[in-house]
Amino acid sequence: MRFHANFGASFGGPVDALEPSFLRGDEVNKSELIEHIATQADISKAAAGRALEALIGGVKATLKTNGSVSLVGFGTFSVTERPARAGRNPRTGDAIKIKSAKVPKFRPGKALKDAVN
Repeated sequence: MRFHANFGASFGGPVDALEPSFLRGDEVNKSELIEHIATQADISKAAAGRALEALIGGVKATLKTNGSVSLVGFGTFSVTERPARAGRNPRTGDAIKIKSAKVPKFRPGKALKDAVN
């Protein structure tokens, strides 16, 4: 399963279009992101919250089935397999076996890389 959207037009816009809280370089929490979405899309905060939750849910559901989500201009979310390996218990120093695991991975797109640099 592959989830695909063109994010270039809405995300790759000029930085001046962003609110000042996004320009401070501080961490942005979920409620601030919802407020930003509501302002930029001219929708209510409740609708923006539902939209963000829908996006997060869609990404989770796709990754759970080993799919990938590609947002052109933003990046790609995918799942990689981390192999089993040997490790050490830091408290006792004993050798332990660490199970293999599926881990989410994000690869930024060109427009996002360019916006950061």
